[in-house]
Amino acid sequence: MTVTPPIRRHSRTGLYVPLLIALALLAAWTGWWFYLTHRIETGIEARAVEMRAAGWDIGHGRITTTGWPFRTRIAVAYPTVTAPDGHAISAPALVAEANTYNPDRWVIIAPDGLVLTRPDTGKVAVRGDALRLSVSHLDAPFPDLRIQLDKPVFTPHPGAAPFPILRADQMQINARPHMADGATDAVTTGAVDVLFRLTEARARPGSVLDGLAVQKPVGGWIETTIDGADHLRGRTMIGDIGAWSGAGGRFTAVRGELTAGVSTATFSSDTLTADTNGRLQGTVALTADKPLPALAGLARSGVPGVDRVAAAGAATATALTGDTSAVSLPLVFRDGRAWLGPFAVAPAPKLF
Repeated sequence: MTVTPPIRRHSRTGLYVPLLIALALLAAWTGWWFYLTHRIETGIEARAVEMRAAGWDIGHGRITTTGWPFRTRIAVAYPTVTAPDGHAISAPALVAEANTYNPDRWVIIAPDGLVLTRPDTGKVAVRGDALRLSVSHLDAPFPDLRIQLDKPVFTPHPGAAPFPILRADQMQINARPHMADGATDAVTTGAVDVLFRLTEARARPGSVLDGLAVQKPVGGWIETTIDGADHLRGRTMIGDIGAWSGAGGRFTAVRGELTAGVSTATFSSDTLTADTNGRLQGTVALTADKPLPALAGLARSGVPGVDRVAAAGAATATALTGDTSAVSLPLVFRDGRAWLGPFAVAPAPKLF
């Protein structure tokens, strides 16, 4: 008689353990995701309360959070942020997104455009292929900000003053804490490095830029360090500028280039400041290639604030140099005006 040995059953514990570990990790990750999104939502509300107490007007509709498991995506309906001085930004919707595992870098987009409100000149609608803000290093005294507008179009609301630019291929604004010489990491110096870049822009007809460009595209870039940026805090932007300038605030290491039609100018300045009205003060070393068409166009433009006689005088003086292809001359901002030699040709740029 043959005895059949009993069948040995293998334990299935080895199959269940990895599954249980995966489920535990998923539960922990889900808990972290809900904790993070709740913390963000409460942080938004707490920040809004602080800003309202400081005189800001903050409004918004429904806030929704999605993106589980690897993204945190917050959509805010009808946000409106109004500063105490009347400057404001609003949009049908803003969407902010970050990696759940690295919530220190956020990308914010305005999918349906936005509206900028200027207290003295009214509202302007901004639309484009992409309106995007990237912000990181939120725990630093100054976060790293990168604004990019692709194919932006600027349309003033009825009754608002015209906007200087109609449209552009691209507009960029980058700001980050100033890097001290020789440092590998950003150092808290109270200074901020700023870069502004404009590509293939069309100026508003009748504006100073349009006069300079003679109805041709405008472009360029400017970079500078804002010293004393930690003093740019207060209830009004103009008040901020006055307090900032009074506390020693200034623009240093100013460098840039401007192309207006066939004319190109490179410029630099070691130091520029601002007066209490927010207009630039100081001297800029200007090297212009073919400046005569730009100055002549400015003289013919009839733009309010532009001294046509002075602009014509500057154009004539440039022509009399005998070299209209390249001219080096100082551009001086004082008393709210921009001076080329003895000619006060236009208002000095206003910061806010």
